[in-house]
Amino acid sequence: METEQTSRREALTSTAGLLTALLGALAGLAVWLPYGRRGLFGAFEGERNTDVLLLGLPVLLLGGTLAALAAFAGVRGRRRTALGLAAAVAGLAALGYGLDVLAEPQAASDCGSPC
Repeated sequence: METEQTSRREALTSTAGLLTALLGALAGLAVWLPYGRRGLFGAFEGERNTDVLLLGLPVLLLGGTLAALAAFAGVRGRRRTALGLAAAVAGLAALGYGLDVLAEPQAASDCGSPC
């Protein structure tokens, strides 16, 4: 009887974790969409910044997922896991800023003196 309750509780917890990770990934995608649209379609004379797609999208999807899972682990009382996931999010954010994954196309951000 106890094993059935424990098994059911673990299944519910795992399902909640999966849904949390999915919502985090969707939040990362929602943050990426304005930058992705501008980087891929909104440039001067057709200039594109494909780094927004190749680097920005994976970084934001993974960052949103990790942030949501860090919050989920914190709510469940697993402080070490939450702290480790938060450190991974911070490292991913530093990588994203270092690689400038949300940069606009060059012509749109710095067009020189005629602008």
